[in-house]
Amino acid sequence: MNIYVGNLAYEVTEDDLRQEFSAFGEVTSVAIMKDSYSGQSRGFGFVEMPKLTEGQAAINALNGKKVKERALTVNGARPRSSGGDNRSFGGNRGGGGRQPYGKKGGSSGGGRGGTRRY
Repeated sequence: MNIYVGNLAYEVTEDDLRQEFSAFGEVTSVAIMKDSYSGQSRGFGFVEMPKLTEGQAAINALNGKKVKERALTVNGARPRSSGGDNRSFGGNRGGGGRQPYGKKGGSSGGGRGGTRRY
């Protein structure tokens, strides 16, 4: 079972999380997400426990527990969506069908007989 752990203090280490979750069963992996530039914790991570019953017991016991002065948010991790991350680029943000420079129509050159606007 993959478990999301959020609201982590920056000082919490993977060993700290392993110790907390080991009280409920076998822990196969622990990963705290870090900023790729600074290397600082992003405040959340994931714990993998192979047995569903042990994972659910850990979630029930640790959700809201204070670790290094911060109450943890612990729940079952949602599966990743296919297609990478969940960021949205482009899409319908308005703009009226923009065309590359020099093309007629849309908002580029509109009403000027195709005059290029730079």
